Amino acid sequence: MTENAQSVVEFWYSPQVKPLWFNATPEFDAQLRQRYEALYRRAAAMQLATWEENSVGALALVILLDQLPLNMYRGKTESFAGEAAARAIAQRAIEHGLDQRLDDEQKLFLYMPYMHSESIADQERAVSLYQEAEMYEHVKHARHHRDIVLRFGRFPHRNAILGRASTEAELAYLGSEEAFCG
Repeated sequence: MTENAQSVVEFWYSPQVKPLWFNATPEFDAQLRQRYEALYRRAAAMQLATWEENSVGALALVILLDQLPLNMYRGKTESFAGEAAARAIAQRAIEHGLDQRLDDEQKLFLYMPYMHSESIADQERAVSLYQEAEMYEHVKHARHHRDIVLRFGRFPHRNAILGRASTEAELAYLGSEEAFCG
């Protein structure tokens, strides 16, 4: 199948995929790798930069670079490799008003690279973007992510994957019921 920006967005928002957004299975992860790994690599190599010219293309790039690697490379450092590029694309899309052409469900993922960042400034941006869009359920999640970064300066659940030593406070947090592991 020849993939384009529209087909990426249609797949991601399809009734079969939406239930898996935050409840993925190993089978879904494998499906994404098989279908999208080559396209992800092209996006990461900036070979799809023309997609940024419209809202659907920018959204497709953000999904390819921010969301799909979390599934395709679950538990590996590569799962976070596209986040900075996705944030840059999201920023340019927002600067050009392309986010205003998207519905709330689409904005959710265009803004998400800010929520995935370990920078407090990016975390504050995520909270602000969801508030401005009046997406209050997502404001709650953005605040939760921000509060973790405020508390630890990073996401402790990424430490093992990224080969970082955890502090005593992070280990206590990771062993608690409040721990975020997503």
